[in-house]
Amino acid sequence: MNKIFGISLLVLAIAIAVIPGFTSCQKSTDLASAMPCQQSAKAENVVGAPLAVVGVSMFFTRNKSSLLSLSIIGIVLGVSAILIPTGLIGTCQGGIMHCNTLMKPSLIVLGTLTVIGSLGGLTLSFRAKNE
Repeated sequence: MNKIFGISLLVLAIAIAVIPGFTSCQKSTDLASAMPCQQSAKAENVVGAPLAVVGVSMFFTRNKSSLLSLSIIGIVLGVSAILIPTGLIGTCQGGIMHCNTLMKPSLIVLGTLTVIGSLGGLTLSFRAKNE
């Protein structure tokens, strides 16, 4: 069962890292002068990379205490994926810009699915310890 959670977290991690790159407003090479949506998109890469490692590790783990730890890390990264565009960095001011209509809602959904999947792994690790 942990293989299913591992694969799903890996797919979610790839989506979290890739989708913001296609939905941010303008492309700028200088991060200091970039718009908030570009900064959020780059920060989501920082969330997606370790989440992918968590997914791969969860796929291969057989130890239930490792599954517990990986699930907690997945929950923290899922919450981070939600907080980056909504509160920590934010997005652009315009309400109809791509970052507000596509990037922010998709990251909220992907982050929520990450938290739900990680909670499933957490529940699985607790059930295995009790049996």
